[in-house]
Amino acid sequence: MIKSMMDEQLRYCQAQIEKMLARSQTKIIFPLITYGLLRDYEKEHRDIFSDKEVRESYYRAVAEIKRFVGHDLHIGGKYYDAYPSRNLPKYSVLSVLGNKKYQLLPPFTDKAEILIRWIPDTIRKFIEEKIGLIPRLSDRQFRIIVSESQAEFTEFVEQNIDKSSANFEIFSFAIIKVHLEKFACKVYRDTRTTAHDRGVDISTNFGVVYQIKKLKLASKKTADNVYAELKSNFDRERLEDGKVILIIDDISETVKKYLIVEFPHFSMGRRGKLATVAVVTPIGQQTAS
Repeated sequence: MIKSMMDEQLRYCQAQIEKMLARSQTKIIFPLITYGLLRDYEKEHRDIFSDKEVRESYYRAVAEIKRFVGHDLHIGGKYYDAYPSRNLPKYSVLSVLGNKKYQLLPPFTDKAEILIRWIPDTIRKFIEEKIGLIPRLSDRQFRIIVSESQAEFTEFVEQNIDKSSANFEIFSFAIIKVHLEKFACKVYRDTRTTAHDRGVDISTNFGVVYQIKKLKLASKKTADNVYAELKSNFDRERLEDGKVILIIDDISETVKKYLIVEFPHFSMGRRGKLATVAVVTPIGQQTAS
């Protein structure tokens, strides 16, 4: 009876951590805060922490997990004081005591030793499932092996680009960036990953804006919303100069024809195996693909 109850408590804690991971978009944060506090709890035998101590514990956890997995992709982000006060209480990890003091709660404290061993490997497996082999691309030797054969490189891209929306964005942008830079074009992007360089290439004064998203356009309403977003995000000059390109993962023939007829700035490139490229160009300009 007691063993069954303890097993149930462990499963509850693990389920909460897995829920945090599933809800993480671009960075893993809450599982790392939890891991850091559990480590401090085991080491210092205390369960009450100030906001400053939570922050410091979190950054130590980030550094440790980066060393554990061997890269920094998807791990950690900016810390906000709302995390311990509003977010983690929703997962029953912390309770708010007032005056920026927080208490680490059971059953997390009861299962701290097991969770400390379990969380790092769970994070590693989650990242591998989410972005696949992308972390290995930081290894020069691995890149050389992948690129030795054109057929193998193409197969590598096709196997990994559709693994997740994050993979779709990263692979698409990388391929486009390499090709466009051959023509001295400055490449920008409107994605979940912010581009640091937002300047203009002075030598050519030619900027190319890409929206790289795993979009599926199956209805006219969705298409209208996408076009409205383009107009609100990019100025009229860019739309009329044909410098905005939207990569669409899946689009119906009906919607494709609708966009071309209703919105003259839209022209569709060839539909390849991986995605459709929609190039926003002015009337009369040659269609790019």
